[in-house]
Amino acid sequence: MNVFGRVSFPLIGFAAITLFAFLVHASNANAQLEIAAREYLLVDFDTGTELASVNADEKMPPSSMSKLMTAYMVFDALKSGRISLDDEMTVSANAWRIGGAASGGSTMFLNPNDRAKVEDLLRGMIIQSGNDACIVLAENLAGSEEAFADQMNAKARELGLTGSHFVNATGLPNDDHYMTARDLVTLAKHIIQDFPEYYSLYSETSFTYNGITQGNRNPLLYNVGSGADGLKTGHTSVAGYGLTASAVRNGRRLILVANGMDSIKARDSETSKLMDWGFREFVNRNLFRAGDMVTEAEVWLGDHATVPLVIPHSMTVTLPRAAAQNLTVKAVFEGPLPAPIVKGATVGKVVVSGPNMQPIETPVITAEAVGRLGFIGRIKAAAFYIFMGPPKSESSGTGS
Repeated sequence: MNVFGRVSFPLIGFAAITLFAFLVHASNANAQLEIAAREYLLVDFDTGTELASVNADEKMPPSSMSKLMTAYMVFDALKSGRISLDDEMTVSANAWRIGGAASGGSTMFLNPNDRAKVEDLLRGMIIQSGNDACIVLAENLAGSEEAFADQMNAKARELGLTGSHFVNATGLPNDDHYMTARDLVTLAKHIIQDFPEYYSLYSETSFTYNGITQGNRNPLLYNVGSGADGLKTGHTSVAGYGLTASAVRNGRRLILVANGMDSIKARDSETSKLMDWGFREFVNRNLFRAGDMVTEAEVWLGDHATVPLVIPHSMTVTLPRAAAQNLTVKAVFEGPLPAPIVKGATVGKVVVSGPNMQPIETPVITAEAVGRLGFIGRIKAAAFYIFMGPPKSESSGTGS
């Protein structure tokens, strides 16, 4: 087995592999900020790296944060052409009774038998958190809120929300209505990725309907320099105060879910603290471009003496700013490689290891095809083998 450390590593490849190890070192050290929330999860949007979490897979009452699923269903219907933003929907007595002004909950202040545009209903749901808007959308799209919840559950399975179950479109308390913080992060990511044309609604800070102006409850939208552009708050006496939020700073996006806080003030301060920490303590690095060469492997009985080994895919990772120490980088493969060799064959791996961490591995592949020597060439190689012994592969100490 050949182990290559510093030798044959281009500078960019060696530095990148070393940085990749910092992330795992930090994760194993469990160095994370703690906030006063019952459940929370902070994730890097591009890499999916989990930066901080507590009870992220516990089923919890999501309250109005589950309206993200209702919105996803409406966005999906818009994108498919089933409905348009200008379509009008009728407000039922049921929607008014459960979600209207008399209900005492979050409302858009719709009146029975009103005709409201889909675009207004979306803003009423997203900005004003109107329960009446949710029920109107559900009833008009599926015939009833119960049927709409069935559709929500089917779509949730498609999206990989393994810890969620919906019984209504509003998030009003029900023991059988729950989500996990991880599912909320996944759902937020889908909304941002799948519906960029509608995602900007989540950054609007106020909406006026029927002469009544209400502000967006997302506290991060009002924090100067936060970079926040969505998504949704929630609150019930059972759930406590919650927030699903996303922010972008210097081209990097984080998604945060926190639930079970005890006040509006705590929701503001704790989520701001966690989001700031995530941007401050971690950075993203493009470690490899597809095709970056790691080393060269010797070839046995090939028409070329060596073949370059490369990283097959571009790789971006999230890592802490504080650099870990005493890391070892190796390219490992069985060699020499026997000809013929096809281009793109996986022949080894890059391994990053160090104290208090599990080794990280990523594959290396052949960058070129190498043919087999002809009959005469093989005879010469065999004679060389008899008199001189097998070819010796270069080996070295490891990088750190």
